[in-house]
Amino acid sequence: MPDSHPASPRIEPLAPLYAPDLDALLARMTPPGAPTILALFRVLAHNPELATRSTGWGGYLLGRKATLQLRDREVVINRICARCGAQYEWGVHVAAFGEAAGFSAQQNAAIAGSDADATVLTVRDRLLVQMADELHDTATVSDALWPELAALWTPPQLIELLMLAGWYHAISYVCNAARVPLEDWGARWPRPDGAPT
Repeated sequence: MPDSHPASPRIEPLAPLYAPDLDALLARMTPPGAPTILALFRVLAHNPELATRSTGWGGYLLGRKATLQLRDREVVINRICARCGAQYEWGVHVAAFGEAAGFSAQQNAAIAGSDADATVLTVRDRLLVQMADELHDTATVSDALWPELAALWTPPQLIELLMLAGWYHAISYVCNAARVPLEDWGARWPRPDGAPT
């Protein structure tokens, strides 16, 4: 997990004024109540067709029709983003969903870093962190871990967990390679004790 602010953007987020079709796309991509149109969305909008298609998939994963509980989803997203060093997306999710998911500062730190105290996490959280780590490191889940996951999540939920981890790898790649600038309101990497940096 890097502790520095990303360098200058490689792909600048689009800036207003937007053409009417792009304005409509960005409005569809932006969740209700968001303080701004996310820089990530304004980067993705350089490819409007791809951005349009990703909206449905991202909307499903974060929406009401998804099969996962909010906390489970956010553990996986935050761990994947942390393992990928994607402070942008990690910070957006911690700021936007962390409180609703019930995370303490120490739990955010434990999910984000390998040097934090993992005992502050629930057993369920730790299983999801282990799954995210195995997928990140090996692109699979071990025979030892799979039965533990299958005891708590249904087959539809397991598929969703795997796809969720893969999707946030893709998002992390865009954030890091395009050097999407951090949102002013997004969280920043914590210290191992949970204190902000």
